[in-house]
Amino acid sequence: MNDNRILLVDDSAENLELLSVLIERNDWDYDTADSGISALRKFENNYYNLVLADLMMPQMNGLELLDRIKEVWPATEVVIITAHGSIPTAIEAIKKGAYSYLLRPFEPDEVVLMIKKIFELLKIRSENEMLREELSRILKFETIISKSFTMKKIFGLIDSVAPTNSTVLIQGESGVGKELIAKAIHNQSPRANQPFIKVSCAALPEMLLESELFGHEKGAFTGAVGMRKGRFELADNGTLFLDEIGEISQSVQVKLLRAIQELEFERIGGTRTLKTNARIISATNKNLAEEVKKGAFREDLFYRLNVIAMEVPPLRERAEDIALLAYHFLEKYSTEMNKDISGISDEALAVIAGYTWPGNVRELQNAIERAVVLTKNKAIEIEDLPDNIRPLATSVIIPEDDPEEMPPLRKAKSIWEKSYLEKALLRHKGNISRTAEAIELARKNLQDKIKQHGIDTSRFTNKQIGTG
Repeated sequence: MNDNRILLVDDSAENLELLSVLIERNDWDYDTADSGISALRKFENNYYNLVLADLMMPQMNGLELLDRIKEVWPATEVVIITAHGSIPTAIEAIKKGAYSYLLRPFEPDEVVLMIKKIFELLKIRSENEMLREELSRILKFETIISKSFTMKKIFGLIDSVAPTNSTVLIQGESGVGKELIAKAIHNQSPRANQPFIKVSCAALPEMLLESELFGHEKGAFTGAVGMRKGRFELADNGTLFLDEIGEISQSVQVKLLRAIQELEFERIGGTRTLKTNARIISATNKNLAEEVKKGAFREDLFYRLNVIAMEVPPLRERAEDIALLAYHFLEKYSTEMNKDISGISDEALAVIAGYTWPGNVRELQNAIERAVVLTKNKAIEIEDLPDNIRPLATSVIIPEDDPEEMPPLRKAKSIWEKSYLEKALLRHKGNISRTAEAIELARKNLQDKIKQHGIDTSRFTNKQIGTG
């Protein structure tokens, strides 16, 4: 039985009977109403995907019923049933939002075909809504999360660069989120509805990389059993993202330079020159300018790629983002795994904030995912964090005044809080405003706590660190 429900509305019992027989033959779920007012009462306890309503009815005609339905249940489709003389009124109904109209006397097959078309439309509409919800979920968790000043500068650069066709080179350590930035540029560009194609240049040997980029003809090499399009073809009118561009060989660099410069190439084993309109965004964790000096990377290709340069800072240089990202990933994975985890304990957050994250955002993401999987608590605790992070906890764990005796809880909390604040101030070189923003505390409250713990902020200034 179809999940969709139909409501038949007509003041003629004979007409209702005729339509009911037709609907039953197709095993569709339906109700009947003998007036517009009766139909609206039916809606109070049920939902109908489709309404077949007679145009000429006393008290409330078909057009008035249509207006009420579209006002309260806009997703419900309505078909008006009328006689030949009322065609202009039926057309007016379509302008008001009716799906279509049926002229009496109608053929049974005509009615069945129209209902099937409407149900197919409703199915597609439902699938599109689910896809939009899924896309919304994906975008929510693929957003670049940051409140640091350096990343805000990059966001501004993305806004400026996205509408253009200029090539972009994104540099930064592994795991800082270079691919997310490339996707952000693509998604904000006029090419957003075209393909975003990625090639991981470090993952493939030279011959396979060349085939990935430019494609190959059948028989071009052993194993080439058929023609294959390359990524330049697949990315036509879209964006081609060349990840780890610093790893490609000199011979591939030559062919890549020509493809970017001339916007044309040939498949391996082919003679036909193909055109491409792909925008090039590349990324690397190497210093390409140094690679050029060493002769490992072609200077002309470097300048062709480096029209717009972006340097993504490592996570340790934007410490104010660490807690923000940690909670972002906590929400992502607790939702995905359907686990009720409300937060991260103060002690665990201090360890997370104090770690240098050599693997950057990717390492933090993996650590939080692991913690969500393993924790049996309502909040992530120190013991849920990876082993390589946990040893650093000794620098923020509450020290004992006497090895044989634990200090009172109130004193232990005070000792821990002072240690935490000193670490935060050191990271931000004694800047009160930036420290307050990073640890999400009001500036005045931070000043009060500094005074309460007797912390000398001058110890954390640039001058003191440089001379200390």
